[in-house]
Amino acid sequence: MDYRQLRAFIAVFEERNITAAARSIHLSQPALSGSIRALEQALGTTLFVRQARGVEVTEDARALYPEAQRMVADANRLLGRFKGDRERAPLQIGVEQDVSAAVLGKVVLAAAAIQPPVRLQLATGCMGAVRLASEELRCEDELFLPLHSDPFVLAVAQQATTEARWITCPSQPSHQRLQPFYSGILVAEADTFALALELVAAGLGAAIVPESLATEHPGVRIEPMPQLDLRRRIGLCYSAQALALDGVVQLRDALQS
Repeated sequence: MDYRQLRAFIAVFEERNITAAARSIHLSQPALSGSIRALEQALGTTLFVRQARGVEVTEDARALYPEAQRMVADANRLLGRFKGDRERAPLQIGVEQDVSAAVLGKVVLAAAAIQPPVRLQLATGCMGAVRLASEELRCEDELFLPLHSDPFVLAVAQQATTEARWITCPSQPSHQRLQPFYSGILVAEADTFALALELVAAGLGAAIVPESLATEHPGVRIEPMPQLDLRRRIGLCYSAQALALDGVVQLRDALQS
């Protein structure tokens, strides 16, 4: 098991696709596949199962991922020390959809204060050593550090009509909780609250969305809806194994204080 094999493993784990993984670390597909096979042989286990589209990760791969990140980060720090370039260890944070700029900014400021400094990497979705997401998207094996309690509010266009026309987000975990509040014509659906707000701003209808997102959108305003008393929590999702990374521990501790 060597540095190149671990880098190849991390790339495939994060991309879930051999072609994309090879491109991300500037390797040919045969070279990357060979590194993965060699790593699986060294560990005596299967890490990835090929699917029609991409690969599926195994439980052993999930267990190896934070350890591989730590080992690669340690190797990068050692290389930087002897090269004299003080290379920063990477800290990747996955940012799920519909996280407000204010909450993300709080996390970025905390990451910028980590010592020794890290090379911060922001990625979309389920990526990295830690994730910034709503509690509803926390995986079973993840710990959760709440950072913001976000009430749901009624968002309407700046020049809204009085007709009850609704824009909903059926794919959101909160959709079932919000359904009783929709009493009118369903005119549109959106995958994310951010997209729903764009439809609201365009005048298609109203939507029930997290307050932190509505207040950041210049094209909508918040209307009172007294019977609406629902919230979601935004925070850091991370596995216990990720605490082997000093950057993760420092980030957690800074955000807890």
